[in-house]
Amino acid sequence: MTPFPSGPRLLGPLLAQLRLARGWSQPRLAAELCAAAGVPTLSRHEVSRWERQLRVPGDFWLGWLAVVLGAPVELLRSAATRSRALGAPPAVPGAGARSRAALLALAQRWLADPRAPLLVGAPAGLAVGAPPGPAAPDPPDRDRRPPDELRRLDDLCGGADLAGLAAGRMRRAVRALSGAAPVARRRLLPVLAESAQLAGWLAADAGDPVGGLDAYRLALRAATAAGDVALAGHVLGSASHLLAGLGDPAGALVLARTGYAGVRRHATPGLRALLLHRVALAAALDGRASAARQALDGARRTGGDPPEPGREPSWLYWLDGVELAAMTGRTLVALGHPGPAEAPLVAARRRGHPRGAAIYGGWLAQGYLQLGEVEQASAVAGEALLDAVRAGSPRALGPLSELRRRLAGHPHGPAARRYAALVAAAGPYLPRAPAAPPGRARSDAPPGRGRAATASRIPTGTAARRRTG
Repeated sequence: MTPFPSGPRLLGPLLAQLRLARGWSQPRLAAELCAAAGVPTLSRHEVSRWERQLRVPGDFWLGWLAVVLGAPVELLRSAATRSRALGAPPAVPGAGARSRAALLALAQRWLADPRAPLLVGAPAGLAVGAPPGPAAPDPPDRDRRPPDELRRLDDLCGGADLAGLAAGRMRRAVRALSGAAPVARRRLLPVLAESAQLAGWLAADAGDPVGGLDAYRLALRAATAAGDVALAGHVLGSASHLLAGLGDPAGALVLARTGYAGVRRHATPGLRALLLHRVALAAALDGRASAARQALDGARRTGGDPPEPGREPSWLYWLDGVELAAMTGRTLVALGHPGPAEAPLVAARRRGHPRGAAIYGGWLAQGYLQLGEVEQASAVAGEALLDAVRAGSPRALGPLSELRRRLAGHPHGPAARRYAALVAAAGPYLPRAPAAPPGRARSDAPPGRGRAATASRIPTGTAARRRTG
């Protein structure tokens, strides 16, 4: 008897799980459906679209799916309702909607077995058990090392400068893996997983959500093939953060909860706290205040003390008590409780990282505006705007765009007018998404050129204070 998963599920991954439990291919399932329903026109391509969340079958096919798969029709209808509710939001159109749907489906397949050696449909080169073909020479040392140097450079430069470098490194890792012998392949899978996770993070920071989602999907497959459950959960948390910034809190909440559910028994305290913060922010933005507070409480209990050096994975080197407190502050602002959020957000802005100062400054300014402190909100927003230019981070402009709309309701205040003037003056220097996707950008471009250098040329006048952190 086929075991039915508990808890809310999306229909696409559920269908794939039920089909694979019977040992059927997609063409076999299509043939069984056609025979049962007496409709000869259903093809494996339609089954593939269902499983990838690109389409949701109607009641007619849901009924026959229940018959041929031996599943309760109520289970399939409930999953279909949930899948329809997660239809792509306006902020993720076109190709981004397909990438989002594919990642949501893949995440739920991963949750069914986070330690599976290989996910169904993994790209070429990730089939660990496949015949390797002629042995290739060992890849260069640069393709066997985790992307630690590039990850730390991310503290100082944004995606507009680094996305091309990260995409180039990810492509080299894919090429090295595809030609590697089995022993080398096992060493390269973690490198590819880390490289793809960082490429996704920087593509999102550069304003390329499609590139970010596609890189995260590759990272999830590689981490799973490598048996690294913790990194796979981190990938889903990063993807959740991307969707939350795009105005898709429902999708973000699914990914964050999936990542946490898959790793909570295996993750370090810092990673568990980070994933709970991803859940909290997505829930707050989705209007689920109780779920957000519950996740914040869980994060506080899990990571109440600063993460211990050397205990967390190397790719979480940046996570400390200040960062965790700032994440709490950001969620409190999203919940409409800005008072307790002020101190941790101010502390995070003083760390000297321009992108962090820009992002947390945007949230701090929103908090001040919720408190009715228009003067402070405008001043902090001006500083955050300059930090976004210094960082070269289009993503950092997100909270500031929302703030600008809210400040438009105070057109006669001198502080709001100064901020509007600063936005107009900074227009030519604001970081923007690249014309071409980062995956096709030059991978040898020098980092940091253009963005930080132009920040000093913005005519600030009295529009913003100088940063002192």
